[in-house]
Amino acid sequence: MSPLLTPAGKWLGFVTAIWVQAISGNNYTFSNYSDALKSIMALTQLELNTLSVAKDAGKAFGLLSGIASDRLSTSVILLIGSFEGLIGYGVQWLVVSQRIHPLPYWQMCIFLCLGGNSTTWMNTAVLGYVGLSTAIFTDICTALFSSNPSAFLLILAIVPAVICLAAIIFLRETTPAAGTIEEKEEARFFNIFNVIAIVAAVYLLAFDITGNHGHVVSHVFVAGLMLLLATPLFVPLYSVLLKLKSNSDIEQQIKEPLLVGPEDSPAKPQNPEPATAVSPIVENAGIKQQPMIGEDHTIIEMMRTFDFWILFLSFLCGVGTGMCVMNNMGQMGLALGYVDVSIFVSLTSIWGFFGRIISGLVSEQLLWKFGTPRPLWNAASQVLMTLGFVIMALALPGSLYIGSILVGICYGVRLTITVAVASELFGLKYYGLLYNILILNLPLGSFLFSGLLAGYLYDAEAARSPAGGGNTCVGPHCYFLVFLIMALASVVGFGLDVLLAIRTKKVYSKIYTDKKFSPSSTVA
Repeated sequence: MSPLLTPAGKWLGFVTAIWVQAISGNNYTFSNYSDALKSIMALTQLELNTLSVAKDAGKAFGLLSGIASDRLSTSVILLIGSFEGLIGYGVQWLVVSQRIHPLPYWQMCIFLCLGGNSTTWMNTAVLGYVGLSTAIFTDICTALFSSNPSAFLLILAIVPAVICLAAIIFLRETTPAAGTIEEKEEARFFNIFNVIAIVAAVYLLAFDITGNHGHVVSHVFVAGLMLLLATPLFVPLYSVLLKLKSNSDIEQQIKEPLLVGPEDSPAKPQNPEPATAVSPIVENAGIKQQPMIGEDHTIIEMMRTFDFWILFLSFLCGVGTGMCVMNNMGQMGLALGYVDVSIFVSLTSIWGFFGRIISGLVSEQLLWKFGTPRPLWNAASQVLMTLGFVIMALALPGSLYIGSILVGICYGVRLTITVAVASELFGLKYYGLLYNILILNLPLGSFLFSGLLAGYLYDAEAARSPAGGGNTCVGPHCYFLVFLIMALASVVGFGLDVLLAIRTKKVYSKIYTDKKFSPSSTVA
């Protein structure tokens, strides 16, 4: 047997998958180097935000990676993603480091789109928690290079490529757990990985909130972070030791006879019941009837439902406004007098991770215990997001800290809950394509809220700003109207989520009832 197909090889592959997750959120790091691009290319805010839209448009081509995943191996998919990232971010590094003259604007749009699309291939190959990725990149760059945008882009170009190449070597498809013992072992290991991720998030958060750090402390922090990211390797090592112990005790474990006589064979049923025929789908005049909500839908059937468009538009209100904040955080921080905005980028990433973890666990528990409709969690997140935008619009001391935390939490909640809601309402049969249709909201929301709204309004304020110039705006007024409009959009999203929760209440009641009275939940 190949070493990569052993239990230890399986967990080693899973560890490399975790590392791919840890570097596949680089699409959210635009604010760390956007001001450098704006200065070097002499862009207006509208032109800069259009570049961010081009970056997010790369996710719209995630449909290609989704289709390719059915035809290409995981290794090829990772290779394509790493190559795209190396080219896309590599060219941006050459421009920001001024090793080459700035390219024509349309060419820069293409390379930002390549960088954005690279993450879709990584996420297709390995889908999981990517919430900490932005914070990991940001804090490492802050600690080692004092938030140098050129060094940051070089990291974005090289590190994902190296990690993906390592994953190509070790990552393999494996068979599901065979038996209760193996399932319990997998559950225990998964819990260990989750605990390590939470510890890493707290570690990153501690670095962010403790202020400026000296040279020695910064390097110690990076060393500690590298150790945390390497900690999952203990799982495959433990698996090897467990296997060695099992082999040494194998003679003591054999308690059954080597040969089984006919009298020892398990009895076979004498009169097995015939298989029940599956009823054909009822059709009217040769036309297939529209499935009920909660059943498997094709893409066309799904798009014919009112519930899909409610979910789609509410998702747009949540992730579109969130993308606007993440893409414009650099200019938002500068407008409020912050020279270094890396801490806000990192806080949004870390609290987005907590939003994903907490909302996933708690919503699952409340659904199974009380039948709570999951869209209500999206509605609750929209309330917090509205509050976050209002706080940032007021521009009080510390408002950007509070706003970035609230937006991060709500963005993480929306990504997690919406994915689960879509599968529960429209089924899993065509879920891959459904997911890629839903995430079209990312480039669409980026275009509407970041490219158009924030770009136009910022430039309009900058032109009248006493700070001068059409490219720079300083003061709370720069984004005041932008925040208020996004707060209003969040209120609309709240209403849509409540409406969806009301319309799908029966679906979640059925899920709750089926779970409550299923044989696995009945106490013998």
